[in-house]
Amino acid sequence: MDIITAVILGIVQGLTEFLPVSSSGHLVLLQKIFGITAPGLFFDTMLHAGTLLAVFAVLWQDIWEILKKIIQPLTGFLILATVPVVIAALAFNDLIENAFESGQFLGVCFLITSVLLVTAEQLAKRAADKKSRESMNWLDAVVIGIFQAIAIAPGISRSGATISGALSRKLDRDFAARFSFLLSIPAILGALVLQVKDLAKGGAATAGESIGTAAVLAGTIAAAIVGFFAVKLMLKIIKEKSLYGFAIYTAVLGALVLVDQFVTRIVF
Repeated sequence: MDIITAVILGIVQGLTEFLPVSSSGHLVLLQKIFGITAPGLFFDTMLHAGTLLAVFAVLWQDIWEILKKIIQPLTGFLILATVPVVIAALAFNDLIENAFESGQFLGVCFLITSVLLVTAEQLAKRAADKKSRESMNWLDAVVIGIFQAIAIAPGISRSGATISGALSRKLDRDFAARFSFLLSIPAILGALVLQVKDLAKGGAATAGESIGTAAVLAGTIAAAIVGFFAVKLMLKIIKEKSLYGFAIYTAVLGALVLVDQFVTRIVF
């Protein structure tokens, strides 16, 4: 893999990991459109590490507040909201891997993201009283966790699903976004642990076949830098704007993918 391709994949990963448009869906689509060979487990692991650095850089104050007092409700809510996606990953691992390889359900999943965003905005508008961090409860965490589990399929945005789940539970918009990004930490860490485990089995050399050190570093740095600005942008958007723009984008993208899958067959 050359450095330019690595940087492109890093930019896509960093941008779409946090904007509610599905990073996994865009990476699958990008590989299909440009005929990019799957970059290897080691490279994918490093891209996730880059986006994890972005979350730490933006939300370091929130993270520090948690670390200063580990035993607190917010810690419990993050753990509780992580459980459903762990169960889903273990139960549907083979199905999800096939979905990534084939892109079979990509169009439908983009449309599901659009529906989630629109529904969340409608429910949030009807909510008279907004919940703060202090008034969040265990049921809110479970619902958000279920939404995150749904987003395990490529094309359904993790950030979009979790923010939608939070808004549907009447959480304050700023806290909804922050909770979603904090929740990405155990999700990304979990993916990294699984990938490192697979790397240990197959060996880093074979997992990162034909990928040079320069390309890996370039992609990782690109994912971290773009991810940093994507998190900051999303925090601003969720407070001041609606999610309808992202809903329109994923709806149009989903429709185009479906047209290609069933009619034109140019990409799929």
